Amino acid sequence: MKQTSRLLNELQATTAGLHKAGVISARRMNEYETLRNLEVQDISPHQIKALRLREHLSQAVMAAVLNVSTSALQKWESGDNKPNGPSLRLLNIIEKKGLEAIL
Repeated sequence: MKQTSRLLNELQATTAGLHKAGVISARRMNEYETLRNLEVQDISPHQIKALRLREHLSQAVMAAVLNVSTSALQKWESGDNKPNGPSLRLLNIIEKKGLEAIL
């Protein structure tokens, strides 16, 4: 069973209320729900590089898209470090839905 934090529960209630009040469109609410329920998988160094090449991006551009330094991306691709948090989530989205999903 997937546990959720109090903060995530409050965020979900707030967005549902904003949607009900007409501040958030049905499309945005659907996007939020999709992202909220997205399972995040670890990504190997090889997968990160293959994903970057699939999207025809340089390391500098991919790093900018992920809002990390080029050095951080290089370390992920070499296996010296691992992405986590928002960066890992963005990599999962790009892998499943393509770069257009986050731009």
